[in-house]
Amino acid sequence: MKRLFAGFLSLALLLWAAAAAAQGAKIIENHKTFGDYHVSYSVFNSEFISPDIARQYNLVRAPDRAFVNISVRKKDDTQGMSAGISGNATNLIQQSRTLEFREVRDNKAVYYLAPFRFENEENLTFNIDLVLPDGSTQQLTFRRQLHKN
Repeated sequence: MKRLFAGFLSLALLLWAAAAAAQGAKIIENHKTFGDYHVSYSVFNSEFISPDIARQYNLVRAPDRAFVNISVRKKDDTQGMSAGISGNATNLIQQSRTLEFREVRDNKAVYYLAPFRFENEENLTFNIDLVLPDGSTQQLTFRRQLHKN
C-alpha cells in the first residue's frame, strides 16, 4: 500500500512539475529596464501590418518577412524617445544577418523597425545594441521562434 501511495504521489508531483514548467515556458519577455529607461521589443510577421499602413510607411508584407520593433521611453513616461539602435539576428547554425533599423514617428510615438527574412520555424537570437538618450550604451539579447502565416 505504501508503494502504491508513493508511486501515486511521485506521479502527481511529476505532472505538477511538468505543468508548472509548461506555464513558465509560455512567458515571453518583451521589455527590459536600463536605469531610467524602459525598452520594449517585439518581433512580428510583416503580414500583421495592414496593407494601408504598409503602403503609408513603404513596408514590404510577405509570409517570409518579419520586423523587429524596439521602443525606448523614460520609466515614468509614455512618450517614446529617440535612441541609437543597431543589431543582428543569428540562427542556430550561427548564420548572422544585420538588422537595419529605421526610425518611425507616429504622433508622439517613436519606435524603430528592422525588416528581415526568415525560414518557417526558424529560431533566432537577436543582439541589439542601444545608445540611450543619456548617451549610455546597453545590449539587449532575446530569442524568438518564427512561423510563416
